[in-house]
Amino acid sequence: MQNAVILINTEKGQVKAVAERLADVDGISEVYSTCGRYDLVAIARTRDFESLAELVTERLNAVEGISDTETLNAMQVHSRHDLETMFSLGW
Repeated sequence: MQNAVILINTEKGQVKAVAERLADVDGISEVYSTCGRYDLVAIARTRDFESLAELVTERLNAVEGISDTETLNAMQVHSRHDLETMFSLGW
């Protein structure tokens, strides 16, 4: 499994609409509105790096209202929870 944190800025007045669109994108498990430097934080969970690359470069580019993104690819997980089971994609 490939996980990433995607930091997102939206066009003015588009935070809620973009968050709702992102929540429907396959591969995005959660979307948080935030205060500070970024408008939204999306958590991506895909089966492999190629799927993550397609999500970031194609599917997110198709979401209207996004002005800028920064993707942080997760390298290691540090958790007491079995995240593989919790977020299993069924593959």
